[in-house]
Amino acid sequence: MNTLNMWFCCFGVALLVGGGGHRATGNGESSLHERAVRLARQYGIIDTHIDAPGRLYDSLADISRRSTIGEFDYERAREGGLLVPFMSIYTSSNLEGTGKSKPLAEALITLVEKLARRSPGKFVLVKSVADVMHYARSGKVLLAMGMENGSPLEGNLDNVRYFYNRGIRYITLAHAKWNHLCDGSFDKERHWNGLSPFGREVVVEMNRLGLMVDISHLTDSAATQVLRLSKAPVIASHSSCRFFTPGFERNMSDTLIRQLAAAGGVIQINFGSYFLSTKATQQGDEQDQRFDEFLREHHVGPKDSLAQQFMERYRREHPLIRGTVADVADHIDHVVKLVGIDYVGIGSDYEGVGTLPVGLENVSRYPNLIEELLKRGYTDEMIGKICSGNLLRVWSAVERVAQDRGRQ
Repeated sequence: MNTLNMWFCCFGVALLVGGGGHRATGNGESSLHERAVRLARQYGIIDTHIDAPGRLYDSLADISRRSTIGEFDYERAREGGLLVPFMSIYTSSNLEGTGKSKPLAEALITLVEKLARRSPGKFVLVKSVADVMHYARSGKVLLAMGMENGSPLEGNLDNVRYFYNRGIRYITLAHAKWNHLCDGSFDKERHWNGLSPFGREVVVEMNRLGLMVDISHLTDSAATQVLRLSKAPVIASHSSCRFFTPGFERNMSDTLIRQLAAAGGVIQINFGSYFLSTKATQQGDEQDQRFDEFLREHHVGPKDSLAQQFMERYRREHPLIRGTVADVADHIDHVVKLVGIDYVGIGSDYEGVGTLPVGLENVSRYPNLIEELLKRGYTDEMIGKICSGNLLRVWSAVERVAQDRGRQ
């Protein structure tokens, strides 16, 4: 273990939230679940992908209070030990080239800023590892931001700095389709066969500024090219293991996971049932196909009331397979066995996936995953790395590369 990783995982994070690194069992806790709750709060969970801004943009709600709507709010976050949720600034692939991506991204960032301003005792924006260290004991939920889809850059390299200055700390270069940066894994068309020339410039600029490069949603060729080009470690903010879903490029292959780890990066495991097993993936694909057919036949958009009624009826009649906590732990286990404990974390995709595992229904449920890992023999220190230590190590390394290159 390198010195930086050891510092964050064995001292820094645990100390921040009231712990002191590894603790032995037998400390008076009456159950394994109580131990899991304590560890979640001791280390503080960093979840690199929560899609709450999109939901709140469509229908504003008070997430400073406990809610029965959605999967994220302050009360449930605190209950589950969530310290730093990365709010997803998501723009649809359909907006590529329309001039609408950047304004939407700006509006979503403004929304997140308002959340912090309206509830200053509960939320605070964070833009650096130092911010996390400073606020970790505050009792607040620390809102970071990641941009899902590079479409808002609109071909202008200056926009990388613009969004950095607005608080974005990672960019997922593409989403469902290819864009002007690179190819997307859900897209049958391979427009660039990896990164575009502009995409290469963006990766270099992100390194220079201190933005984490996110390879979730990218094709294998695009992800490989990013890993070769980036001078800083790279993240997969919300991906799982293709080992369990052969042929599903959206998840990461063993080869990519090895390359990611060799470059010092981290894969943040997605909780969506669609990502966890082949059966769930195939069923989800069939649902999407039926929905697309309905939209074409009835000449309506996905948010049209007729389309929404169809989807609600279809889901009732064809309930999707739900994964389990054990399934998510299997993906974590796979990464650990493949490359070691230092390269895996949590990127749930809460608010962004239709079907979540039983026991991981919302942000209050992270301790259920920790409990499962404890049953499998994971130590407190290993749990700390998964919860937050590994991501903090990468984020810090990205900042250090930027400092070395200078931000002028």
